[in-house]
Amino acid sequence: MQTVISADGTRIAYEQYGEGPPLILLHGGSSPEYWKPIVPHFAEDYTVVVPHRRGVGESGDSDEYRLERGVEDVRAVIDAVEGTPLLFGHSFGGLLAIEVARKASVQKLIAYEPAILVDDYRDQADLAAQMQERINDGDRREAMKFYIREVMHGGEIDDLESWLAEWPPWPEIVALTENIARINRAIEQYQLPDALEIDAPVLLLTGTAGPPHLRDGIRAVDAALSSSQFVEFDDVGHGGPTEAPERIIAKVRGFIDEEETPVPESGY
Repeated sequence: MQTVISADGTRIAYEQYGEGPPLILLHGGSSPEYWKPIVPHFAEDYTVVVPHRRGVGESGDSDEYRLERGVEDVRAVIDAVEGTPLLFGHSFGGLLAIEVARKASVQKLIAYEPAILVDDYRDQADLAAQMQERINDGDRREAMKFYIREVMHGGEIDDLESWLAEWPPWPEIVALTENIARINRAIEQYQLPDALEIDAPVLLLTGTAGPPHLRDGIRAVDAALSSSQFVEFDDVGHGGPTEAPERIIAKVRGFIDEEETPVPESGY
């Protein structure tokens, strides 16, 4: 485990594996463990760097949180590694990756269903408030179930309890309830600009079984970029890289290994 000091003095931890050009993997609402099954697929050819989000894992925390703090944390990690990195973010990590790439030099950017709300989804967003209400009532477990139902399943799942019984992060992820509520406040406050200026090739990924609000969000990101590659994977949900690792890793490897890689729009 290595650490770096972010702009506000908070200690940010990051894991590092392998050797080669730096590939930074940014996790979403869960924990750095999300990337554990993915790391070996890249560590033979890349220096894989997995930061721990502020307040998660071995990283320090702060009393307040804004999206800008998360961007500063990632930039501190970028400054600590050798070489211009590739960024691969999932969910909230995808949003962070996009915002970092607007301000810092990166080789390429990959985002799987970045946590970006648009149109009515943003106007009506109250996930953080509903989570906080359950937290205030002393039921962190129900707050986390609400988050999982709404974010990972788009509010549509017949038997959440059975699904949770098979989901590896459960119930340990309940410990992150407050942290996840606050990043959702940051997500709800974020407004996607009409035009995104990113001076690097961009690959946007989604699954046909992903939540509608995030699928709308990633299409809006695609429209805001002057150039990007957009791929959707049949029958894959928000879990993405951990649900269909072979398909998604193959597409990501093709994108980052080639100078120019044409990517069809669907059918994976």
